[in-house]
Amino acid sequence: MFKITNKPTLNLKILKFFILPSILVSTPFFNNIQEAKAGLEFQWDQDSSYRRLKWFQKEDKRKFRNTIYFFLRPSDRRTDLLKINLAMPKTFKSTLNNEKISFCKVKIGGFESRTKCLEDIPADFEIKTDESGLRSLDIYPYSPIPSNKDSYAIVFKIFNPKKSGLYQFHSFGQPKGKSFSSYLGSWTIVID
Repeated sequence: MFKITNKPTLNLKILKFFILPSILVSTPFFNNIQEAKAGLEFQWDQDSSYRRLKWFQKEDKRKFRNTIYFFLRPSDRRTDLLKINLAMPKTFKSTLNNEKISFCKVKIGGFESRTKCLEDIPADFEIKTDESGLRSLDIYPYSPIPSNKDSYAIVFKIFNPKKSGLYQFHSFGQPKGKSFSSYLGSWTIVID
C-alpha cells in the first residue's frame, strides 16, 4: 500500500508562521512589567494604636511637581476639631510655603471621578521646626471642622524630595472643648 511520509520541513514552516508573530506581538507588553503597582502597605511596627488614613498624590517620581491630598474622612473625626497638627518626617526634604498649602472640603475620587477640592476652608497655617530638625504644620481653621459626613483634605503643592522611599506623616487633632490634641491617624506616602 501507499506509505504516507511526514514532511518535517512543512511542519516547521507552519510552526514558524504561528509562533514567531505571537512572540513579536507580545514583546512590548513585557516592557511595562516593572510599572505594576501593588496595593499593599507595609508597616514596621504593627501597633494596634496605629490608624491608617487615606491619601492621594498625583505624581510619585523623585523631584517631580506633586499635589498630595491628606484626607480626613468622617470616620477619622469623632468630634468637631479646633486645630489639626501634621507631623512631617525628618527625611521628607521638600520646601514648604504657606502659599503652597491649603485646607479644603474635598470630593474623594475613584474609578469614574477625580479627586478635587469643592470648597476652600479659611485657615491659618503655621510651620514649626524644632532643634532636632522635625517639622510640623499646625492648621487653625477659622471655624471648627464639624464631625459631619463631609470629607476634608490638607493639600500640598510641592516638589517631591530627591530621595525615594516611604514617608510617614502623623496627624493630631484638638477636639472642641479640650485643651490637648489626640492622635487621628497616619499617612504613608511613597516616592519612587
